[in-house]
Amino acid sequence: MTDLTRRLFLQGLAGLTAASTAFGAYAVVIEPGLRLDVTSYKVTPPHWPDGLELKAAVLADLHACEPWMPPSRVRSIAEVANALNPDVILLLGDFNGGHKYVTGPVLPEQWAEALSILKAPLGVYSVLGNHDWWHGPLPGTKGDEGESIRRALKHANFTLLENNAIELRKGDRSFWIAGLGDQMAVKAGRHNFHGADDLPATLAKVTDDAPIILLAHEPYLFHRVPSRVALTLCGHTHGGQVNLPFISPLYERFHFGTDKVYGHIVEDNRHMIISGGLGTSIAPIRIMRPPEVVAITLTSAGAGLNPDV
Repeated sequence: MTDLTRRLFLQGLAGLTAASTAFGAYAVVIEPGLRLDVTSYKVTPPHWPDGLELKAAVLADLHACEPWMPPSRVRSIAEVANALNPDVILLLGDFNGGHKYVTGPVLPEQWAEALSILKAPLGVYSVLGNHDWWHGPLPGTKGDEGESIRRALKHANFTLLENNAIELRKGDRSFWIAGLGDQMAVKAGRHNFHGADDLPATLAKVTDDAPIILLAHEPYLFHRVPSRVALTLCGHTHGGQVNLPFISPLYERFHFGTDKVYGHIVEDNRHMIISGGLGTSIAPIRIMRPPEVVAITLTSAGAGLNPDV
């Protein structure tokens, strides 16, 4: 190897090392820990009543832990949600940390206090996620089937919906918020779970023909959701968390068993939005899927708004 060839090789190796280090820093530090997007959707479900424009802010998959999602970051996320001036705020579960690559836990009372500033005229409503059932503040710590999460949400004056529905009114129009128990609440094997969800019983709580917004942590039940539901909101998948061409769709199909992992999905006039979430699970890494607060405007087709932009 000549001196010139050796010098070029070493320069190339140094450049590759620097690029790899920079990419790793972005994927592990900058995107998951420092970025925060607001992703907006305008949805016009069939039969949405004229005269009802509803704005919702949606937070999913906080996975609170140090140093990735400390109380200070949770508070800043809540401030972003409030700044959207939503009519209602919806929380889609998985408040507990999702991996062991941490410097410490964030206890339920800590993230709940940080979220307690969330304010909307029609209130704040939540469901639980699988990590809230499976373990305590971090994987490997003793869990309580979500009891500590329930207490924290109650202390923050948020309404938890587990197979229940509540009717709300904006102006002279009403609508329902329905929330399911978690579909993966109890592990029954490596890939088997017993759910705490009861979709028929939940929808049976709705006593009139006003539109329904359904909160479900996982998107797996969408094929069972009737057209009676105007919009289904889900988290859980983190939008794949790593969004790489060609590779990620194959992994998502293998890991989640579905290609419905992110964004606004419409099937047979039924609408579902899956949030990319805020925290991380398995590992503290995000690539081309930054944490997001979801802002949704629901309105009738006759209101002159285009569906989903």
